[in-house]
Order: sequence, then C-alpha cells, then structure tokens
Amino acid sequence: MIISVIIPVYNAEKYLKRCIKSVFEAIKNIDGEILLIDNNSSDNSYELSKEIASSYNYPIRLFKCSTPGAGAVRNMGVKKASGEYLWFIDADDEVTRESASLLIAEAEKTKADLVMMGARRINANGKSDYLSAVDASTDNYRSRFVRYGAGPWQFLIRRKWWLKNDFMFKDVIIHEDMEIISSLILYTNKYASVDRPLYFYYQNEDSVLHKQKWDPHYLDIFDALEGLYERFKKADATEEFHDELEWFFIWNLLIDSAKDFAKFSEGRIGFSRSRKILKKYYPKWRKNRFLKEKPLKLRARVYLNYLKK
Repeated sequence: MIISVIIPVYNAEKYLKRCIKSVFEAIKNIDGEILLIDNNSSDNSYELSKEIASSYNYPIRLFKCSTPGAGAVRNMGVKKASGEYLWFIDADDEVTRESASLLIAEAEKTKADLVMMGARRINANGKSDYLSAVDASTDNYRSRFVRYGAGPWQFLIRRKWWLKNDFMFKDVIIHEDMEIISSLILYTNKYASVDRPLYFYYQNEDSVLHKQKWDPHYLDIFDALEGLYERFKKADATEEFHDELEWFFIWNLLIDSAKDFAKFSEGRIGFSRSRKILKKYYPKWRKNRFLKEKPLKLRARVYLNYLKK
C-alpha cells in the first residue's frame, strides 16, 4: 500500500463530505487507504463517516479515539496505518486533485523522508494567502524549516522513518504538533518540497484554534514550546539553531498567542507566563537577528506585548 491518509474527526459534519471527496479524487488511482478517526464528536460526524465509507469504492476505515485531541488521534492513526507514506489531513480542509500524485512522485524521485507542499490558507471571511513550502534546494532550508511553524498536514511523510524515530504527537488539545514538526528536520537529510498550493487550509471560526470563547488550552503553548526546546536539546542542536528557536518563541508567544491572550480577560495570565519562559530560555531575545529584520511596526507590537500585564 502506498499511502495512508489519516483524518481526525471532531464535530466536522459540516465539512466532512467536502474533505473526503477531495481526498478521494486525489488518491482514487493510488493504492491506499483513508482512516477516519472520530474523537468524541457530539454531532453527527461518526454516523456521517459510516455513510461516507459505504458510498466510496475505496478502503475507508473507521475508528474511535476516546483520548481528547488531534495528537492522540494522529498517534492512533499511525499505529493503524499500512501505507508507505502518511498524510495527516484535517477534516475541515481540502486537497487538490493532483496533490497526492505530485507528492509521491517527488518522494520517489528524491527518496525523501519528508516532502513539504505549499498551501492556500483561507480565513472565515474568504480571504486567502499562500503558505509556501520551504525550498529544499536552498542552502538555508534547515534554518527556515525550524522557523516556519508548519502544520502536520503540509507534509507527506515516509512511515518507516516516522516509526524508526518513534515520533509521537503531544497528548494535548491545542498546539499538539508544535513539539514535533519544527524538529523533524533534525532527523533527516532526505527532505524535498513541492512549492504549489496543493492543500486548502480553512481557518473556520469554530475550529479549535479560532474559538470565540476562552479555552484554557490556549495555554498549552507553554508546554509545547518547552517540549520543542527539550527535543532540540536532546539532539544537541540548541546552539546550532539558537536564533531560529529564539525567533520561534518570540513569534508564537509575543505575536501569535498574544492575540488570544489579549482577546480574553482569562488570557491575561499568558503575558506574564510569556515573560517567564523567555527569561528562562532567551533572556536576550530583543537582539534576535530575525526580529531585527522585521518592520518597525511589528517590532513595536512585540515589545508592547512583552510588557503587557
């Protein structure tokens, strides 16, 4: 079997048919399987999954995972998978018809363990931007890879390599992939890229990372970043990628997560915890070379977020 597509399903009945249709069109001529894993859905997702599985002439396997979070679901999916390659896809997203064939062809040609693709990010009001793949042909691709902060869905992954390195997603609700994804490049020199928009990443208002109400799991960011640092430390790579990791901490704490901390009164504690973790790992973060390259407006926002109470 060539490919196993692993799809965590949590309250996704609005999007699931669209997602599966796009995946099927991408892999219908490829020997593979689709693994739909329901994660305690309270809507009609599981029943819909059964209906979908019976309507396609293609191997679609259904499972239930009671441990909350996409990380636990993906870990189960890897254990159940049989394909040479893994592809993690979110249930509210889509892929292009040519995506799987292009990714597999690149992996076969380069013998890559990891193939990164470009993606079109679409927000709730329909506006979109392009998330480019890290170009494998450039000299500094490892540096950019660490700084990038990609989602697991942006990669085709060789299953034997994943299992050999005993990779596991963190068992949390949010930021479950952060500890793993940016460190993957430490474990292989066989990396390739297809810089085309093969994936459509929808930032729906009801998704886990874009809720309209405070969720204590927004604070999972701190455990995720500490886990990422420990992974680089274990690989003896904290010095080699010092500036990249430092920027990754700055971006995720003082730009990205800061938006959620500021949006909700319960999130204000996030600012003090951000200062604490930066003082612990990167007390000289203001001198970061990637931060210095950013526009003055962005740098000012970073400094102000660091000082917020």
